Amino acid sequence: MDWTYWLFGTLQWSDFPPKKDLIATFAASLVILAPIAVAVILTVTKRWTWIWKEWLTSLDHKKIGVMYCVLAAAMLVRALIEAGLMRTQQAMANVGSPVIGADHFGELFSTHGTIMIFFVVMPFISGLINFVMPLQIGARDLTFPFLNAASLWLTAAGAMLVNASLVVGKFSTGGWSGYPPFTELAFSPGEGVNYWIWALTLTGIGTTLTGINFAVTLYKERAPGMHLMRMPLFCWTALSTSILMIFALPPLTVATAMLALDRYAGFHFFTNGAGGNMMLYANLFWLFGHPEVYILILPAFGVWSEVISTFSGKKLYGYTSLVVATISIAVLSFTVWLHHFFTMGQSANVNAVFGIATMLIGIPTGVKVYDWLLTMYRGRIRFTPPLLFSITFLFCFVVGGLTGVLLANAPVDFAVHNSLFLVAHFHNMLIPGTLFAMIAGYMYWFPKVFGFRLDERWGTISWFLWSAGFLLAFMPLYALGLMGAMRRTSMFTDPHYTPYLMIALGGAGMILCGLAALGVQLFVSIRRREQMRVPVGDPWDGHSLEWWSSAPPPEWNFARIPQVDGTEAFTAMKRNGQPYVAQPENYEDICLPANTGIPVMIGVAGGLCAFALTWYIWWLAVVMLVAMWALVVWRSWQGEPMKEFPAELVRKHTEEWLEKARAAKPVDRFAESEPVNLGLADPIR
Repeated sequence: MDWTYWLFGTLQWSDFPPKKDLIATFAASLVILAPIAVAVILTVTKRWTWIWKEWLTSLDHKKIGVMYCVLAAAMLVRALIEAGLMRTQQAMANVGSPVIGADHFGELFSTHGTIMIFFVVMPFISGLINFVMPLQIGARDLTFPFLNAASLWLTAAGAMLVNASLVVGKFSTGGWSGYPPFTELAFSPGEGVNYWIWALTLTGIGTTLTGINFAVTLYKERAPGMHLMRMPLFCWTALSTSILMIFALPPLTVATAMLALDRYAGFHFFTNGAGGNMMLYANLFWLFGHPEVYILILPAFGVWSEVISTFSGKKLYGYTSLVVATISIAVLSFTVWLHHFFTMGQSANVNAVFGIATMLIGIPTGVKVYDWLLTMYRGRIRFTPPLLFSITFLFCFVVGGLTGVLLANAPVDFAVHNSLFLVAHFHNMLIPGTLFAMIAGYMYWFPKVFGFRLDERWGTISWFLWSAGFLLAFMPLYALGLMGAMRRTSMFTDPHYTPYLMIALGGAGMILCGLAALGVQLFVSIRRREQMRVPVGDPWDGHSLEWWSSAPPPEWNFARIPQVDGTEAFTAMKRNGQPYVAQPENYEDICLPANTGIPVMIGVAGGLCAFALTWYIWWLAVVMLVAMWALVVWRSWQGEPMKEFPAELVRKHTEEWLEKARAAKPVDRFAESEPVNLGLADPIR
């Protein structure tokens, strides 16, 4: 019996660093050194107990939201560096100086797409919804706090599995969509596709559970008086996104499970022979994939609605039409998946039906754009960094949408399918539409999360670099695509491409500088935090209930659950002179779920199980799978341990907050970036 295989599966010493090229070895070194550096810092500052008790084991929706965003930010750094390296390779190879090989390039575009979709935007969305949505509906937490934490750690385990591929072995070269038969065992032996399958399986399960949790919370935990048509637009987009998560993620999980059976057990779902049909995979994947586009974009629409309304000093125009448009987009998103493969053999009539359905989505999206523009019309606009990002979004999103209508015509799609024109189109939608919204939401709600504002000067610098960099990086790709340049190509040899590739490389460099500017903004803001404190909690004259609490909010969110009488509950309080009056005469004890380390252990066990399956270490996979379910059973026996916040503590915190609010001077909206702003914006009446 081969005991080496039994113990270590297919894992060998050659799978560990050093790698075949210097760039890959350097990346592996960073993945190893980064957690070591974090561990050293925590040890030197004696913060291990603090981070375990206050953060890692917390069931507080606000802290879980912050951890989601930290995970997304860390993965964003990797994804953007990989994007910059791909642009460098294409530009330099075209002038005869390639920097990486074709296989390494294949890994880069596969990890870049996988990370950006599943481990940057999705966690960022989950983080923002986690923090903001319960506060906006007047709830103390999500309906299932333990499930919320378990979802976070399953997603984190998937992200760590992708990062592990930098150190141990290599990642898939099959793209973020993982099309067979290329990803079948015959054409992609080894661990690469396995890493992709199990990373997506972990995050897919976590995201499905998150969708269930968000939907139930929005249905069951709203404050008295907040019926559905009084929810803020961000909550409507969160609800629609949650429903999409519930119904769109299972097809992906089924597709990856079937691909795993092909690879591990000799099945023939998607193989070239023995009855397999890869079109089954294409349909399953894009049955997930196009609703996924709206999982990414709908929460962004919610962020834009909040940002544009607040910094225009106006009530959101066309609330009802925006709600109807949101629901329409969510429903139509399930009717258009086939436009991703117009060229794969179905009849012209089928293509026409799906092309028309694709164009129909442009109608509710157009309604949203007009409503946002009309919200800004004649408003008291303040050009803060979040609003500047929204202006870039409106321009770029319309351009991207028009190219989408072009691609909805099957004859046009036949001409540019799989070209850089398509790359330009979907980046034109997702970067200004989603990533810029996540950055704007981060800047907008940061004072509520941490109690101090971000530096606006560096925020504006970051906006300029991101916006200009995006236009330079992706507009040339439209031209290159029409000239015949195909995506996922590591090397071009046409000298006519060189100017466009060089401009795109410069744009990628500016985007990386924009990311660095965000880091500088955070650093400067932390150093100047005492001058930028907003303890009262309403620095922007916000409209919804998340601004009706101190900054940062207490763990229990509200001393009393508010009564809601309209779509802008906090604005109504301010107009009636009620936001900072005395709270209830008789405070009550508040009970919330106690911290627990079980979700962390579930995530660790899930990650080790997936790693073991990747390398065929069967004994470890079985042990970790049993451990995961044992932890779930253990938690079910525990019930739901609670921690109590005494009424006296609630009273003391609330009265201190109200005292600060009464002592603060209301600030005109054009002085909101000044030190005098303590979080009490002068409301526009």
